[in-house]
Amino acid sequence: MHKTIELLKTHDELRIIEDELDIYLEIPHLAYAEVKKKDGGKAILFTNVVDKKNSKKFDEPILMNLFGSYKRSELLFGRTIESVADEITKLLHMKPPAGFMDKISMAGELFSLKNIFPKKTNKKGACQEVVYMNDDIDLYKIPVLTTWEQDGGPFITMAQVYTQSFDGSLVNVGMYRLQVYDKDHLGMHWQIHKDSSHFFDQYQKAGKKMPVTIAIGGDPLYTWCATAPLPYGVNELLMYGLITKKQVKLVKSLTTPLYIPQDVDYVIEGWVDTEELRIEGPFGDHTGYYTLADPYPVMQVSAITTRKKPTYLATVVGKPPLEDKYMGWATGKIFFPLLKTTVPALIDYHMPENAGFHNLILAKMQPLYKGHAKQFMHAFWGTGQMSFVKHAIFLDENAPKLENYETLVSYILDRFAPKSLFISEGVLDALDHSSPENLVGGKLGIDATAANKVEAPHLFGDEELLVKIKELIPDASSVHQYMRRTKNPITVIGVNKTKSAKHYFDALIELSPNIRIVVFVDEKKNDIMNPYMLVWRVTNNMDAQRDIFISGLMVGIDGTNKSQIDDFTREWPDDVDCTQNVVESLKKRGLWDLDEKLNKKFQL
Repeated sequence: MHKTIELLKTHDELRIIEDELDIYLEIPHLAYAEVKKKDGGKAILFTNVVDKKNSKKFDEPILMNLFGSYKRSELLFGRTIESVADEITKLLHMKPPAGFMDKISMAGELFSLKNIFPKKTNKKGACQEVVYMNDDIDLYKIPVLTTWEQDGGPFITMAQVYTQSFDGSLVNVGMYRLQVYDKDHLGMHWQIHKDSSHFFDQYQKAGKKMPVTIAIGGDPLYTWCATAPLPYGVNELLMYGLITKKQVKLVKSLTTPLYIPQDVDYVIEGWVDTEELRIEGPFGDHTGYYTLADPYPVMQVSAITTRKKPTYLATVVGKPPLEDKYMGWATGKIFFPLLKTTVPALIDYHMPENAGFHNLILAKMQPLYKGHAKQFMHAFWGTGQMSFVKHAIFLDENAPKLENYETLVSYILDRFAPKSLFISEGVLDALDHSSPENLVGGKLGIDATAANKVEAPHLFGDEELLVKIKELIPDASSVHQYMRRTKNPITVIGVNKTKSAKHYFDALIELSPNIRIVVFVDEKKNDIMNPYMLVWRVTNNMDAQRDIFISGLMVGIDGTNKSQIDDFTREWPDDVDCTQNVVESLKKRGLWDLDEKLNKKFQL
């Protein structure tokens, strides 16, 4: 991490905070505000770190918001993201050489790949300069952050979690949040669809404990590799070699059979008893909601090793935009060639940050025959991590650039009709809270590849429309119409909910000549004039099978919180919000410098 810090300093990409700050809320709150700034702000190095609750001062600094801008991401990759994607495309389309010169050229390309494979060494690594074992093991010696007030405890948020299959033939590097229970136990948030969970099942069937080694820090690309959506059984560190053309040098853990990069900052080794589960969470996650407490596997720590002067790497998650916006940007571009092998007619795709990535994907394709877009929907929902996507909109090759939201939305709305909707059911991310049951829920596809002929409605102004709506829905308190110039304007209605949204929708049918798409949100905690956060709220809160209503040309969407009114039996989580007295304290000290307009826009 020291080399990375110097690199950031050289390029004026580092903010150093020397004021004393607490690992409980203060440090993560400041990092959360920094990433909301224009272009992601700067990486932050906290050099005076304390744990006030336990009267402890840490020697090591904390580095945050490392990947939090496009510029820094490419700086850390050491090359353009597009060049990595181009190289993968070339490898995927490599053909047998036609002649001698082709053979020479291919030999050079293949020779350059010799360094993509990690190399095991017999020596100890820099990550093992300081060793804690037996009674010296203490996770509280590491400055692990508590990010949000309702979090179940401190969580390690930017770890590389190394695991292997029961027979040792497959290895995986993943990034999972890790809850600190006490000085030698960690909670493993292994969602059921993840590789580590599959390995866990193998050990459980064999009745054996599972080895796990956790690394923190080192080359930032190790951390990005841990997030790479590679196929099951493919070592994520291969991506490091492909990107850098350097071999990752690995050293063996002291108490487990697993190998980790020799130059990481921290190593936490241990064993998971497959017969023990413990309640993990709540945790304010990147959905912007708290994920609920649930039972997960537990690791008993068998050793902790560090560099002599380590730097603790962490990230903060909550409402968008976040550091994962930039990590996800790199991932999307790099893995586009692999996705295209599954759906060759795919031209481009984009996952808007304010929809939390999995909640919405925009895809541009070349439709070749009737029903092609629906075929794409099935392909996306059956492909790796794309299977967790809740809502997908497919457009033809003539559509505007996918990141040009206003022009793109106009294009979609001028072509939309209720028959464009395709509703299905499938697997969901474990973090999703809106479906009637955990892990499974509604999927929505919109086919905008074909233009439907629809007459525009006769519009009222917002004030006049609100009067008419309140006559039909007394619980309505605010209204705003977006994209009024299109054939399918979007009417957002804030309600103080006492009945189901379906009841409200049915009451509005007599206004169908005047409205087309109506979206219901709770008046409380929503600003109907803030489209950025409305997208976040609605894509989080809706389940397509339950929350979409159709009557003629009118479509309703329920973006409200769900409760017994909706026959919703699961617990509905709270929003992730900053603790205001902490924010006020940071302001008084001159450390919180986020523009108030951004504070309001992103609803911190």
